[in-house]
Amino acid sequence: MTSELQARALHVLETVFGYPAFRGQQGEIVEHVAGGGDALVLMPTGGGKSLCYQIPALLRDGVGVVVSPLIALMQDQVDALEEVGVRAAFLNSTQTFEETLRIERLVRSGEIDLVYVAPERLLTQRCLELFDASRISLFAIDEAHCVSQWGHDFRPEYIRLSVLHERYPGIPRIALTATADQQTRDEIAHRLQLDDARKFVSSFDRPNIRYSIVEKTTGRKQLLDFITSEHAQDSGIVYCLSRKKVEETAEFLNQNGIRALPYHAGMEYSVRAANQSRFLREDNITMVATIAFGMGIDKPDVRYVCHLDLPKSLEGYYQETGRAGRDGAPASAWMAYGLQDVVLQRRMIDESDADETFKRVLSMKLDAMLGLCETLSCRRMRLLDYFGERSGPCGNCDTCLIPPVQVDGTVPMQKLLSTVYRVDQRFAAGHVIDVLRGAQTERISQWHHDKLTVFGVGADRSEQEWRAIARQAIALGFVTVDHDAYSSLKLTDAARPVLKGEQKVQLRQYQKPVKAKRPSSRAAGSYEELELSRSEQAIFERLRTWRMGTAREHGVPAYVVFQDATLREIAKGKPASLEALRGVSGVGEKKLVSYGDEIVAIINEMM
Repeated sequence: MTSELQARALHVLETVFGYPAFRGQQGEIVEHVAGGGDALVLMPTGGGKSLCYQIPALLRDGVGVVVSPLIALMQDQVDALEEVGVRAAFLNSTQTFEETLRIERLVRSGEIDLVYVAPERLLTQRCLELFDASRISLFAIDEAHCVSQWGHDFRPEYIRLSVLHERYPGIPRIALTATADQQTRDEIAHRLQLDDARKFVSSFDRPNIRYSIVEKTTGRKQLLDFITSEHAQDSGIVYCLSRKKVEETAEFLNQNGIRALPYHAGMEYSVRAANQSRFLREDNITMVATIAFGMGIDKPDVRYVCHLDLPKSLEGYYQETGRAGRDGAPASAWMAYGLQDVVLQRRMIDESDADETFKRVLSMKLDAMLGLCETLSCRRMRLLDYFGERSGPCGNCDTCLIPPVQVDGTVPMQKLLSTVYRVDQRFAAGHVIDVLRGAQTERISQWHHDKLTVFGVGADRSEQEWRAIARQAIALGFVTVDHDAYSSLKLTDAARPVLKGEQKVQLRQYQKPVKAKRPSSRAAGSYEELELSRSEQAIFERLRTWRMGTAREHGVPAYVVFQDATLREIAKGKPASLEALRGVSGVGEKKLVSYGDEIVAIINEMM
């Protein structure tokens, strides 16, 4: 940064937001945008993307316009800014006409620093004319991956945001996302006319998140065991593919002592919004949701994200798991994955109305997702490699902690493929496995499949083992799932050399689920200073209780008052004066004035 701009930016960072220094590329991005440049920013969830447009908006003359796709979260974003003394507001359909007029007047007169708008609202003639008549400092396009038609969160209205470049060519634009492979990055730049913008790509690594993928057996029971053993008193998110499964899973968790709330697009808006508000404002709640939930969630203390169904792509998986551990403390990304997940995802692609090119892209993205599930190497290496980032084994995923065994699976694969062929490629995986294992079922007798030469040739393996082999056969491209009513397995051309003995097949050896020993916080990539002594823990808990009461009084989520990381630092440092408290990360001038005396009183009371 230039010395003057750098000094101004650091002053805002310290006095408004309470942080002593920029992290990673934040400083470069702030300088570039504050100086009038366009930017495309890829930064992982929890990496501090918001500061990259909030600080330039405060440094430049005029009002910063933030395009945000989720109306439900705008209030919390505005509340968080107001807590640190930034003049912020939003324009969306939840407001009365009088309130809308009031905010529009503030924008026109420049008596506001930041205004949040949904893309649908921004594209209206009324809103564009408002910005025509106002002094705008910058446009920030959050969740910019929504512009990608190949992506997991495509929003048609995002494509039309190119109007900002055409209508306001002299105003800097910054597009931000946590998730984008090279193809998506190129599409964002092209569709938003940011081809000439400076690209900032941070590391995609989230070292504090432990990635674990287990063989799906009992599903919900496995989920319950994971939560109760690892995260019984924590907040978390569980993703399911269907609305029905969301409802059933939330009910199951509640019946078993886990406070859970459902969230999906089929619920009434008021109920959905109330559940989201409770999740953001209360501790120890599990949100069970479809992927409609989570974009833009700022809750920093989500300790786990679970998937009971296979995501469609690595972008979706990374985006969703990234909602865990935004505060940098240890967090878990857990998934239960089985044969039916693969069958269902393949079928959904085949039955979609998309053209063949789009289906091919979807299939490639699913293949990459399956590759992560079936990998024999470090999962984090595989995930980062997808985004073009090289790394070594992380030591903090299940394949690093309990390395899988690679075996020669040529013979069992030949048995599976032969059985698919012998039953005329007309039956689903369950029936094929029954034939392999020599099961005496009514259907096998009806079709005389007990007379086949392959009947019972796989009796030495369990049903779960054969399901794992069938899953890998699909992932390796030897078998496809027909989109008929029966989800029949069919051989591909790639199966021929395997059946003929011309190609060897390496498989991941089936292992019964084993609970991994939880490593220390430091091994999990957390802050070393998270470890508190008994007395420090008591102060921390007292501060959390105070924070909850304060948040209720203000009608905001607890983390808007202070994040856990700030309270931990206070508990360790025990600042006994306002001057000592001023140096704590996360304590800006506004919060020092608002809460300083109360915090110092708590510290002195407990010393």
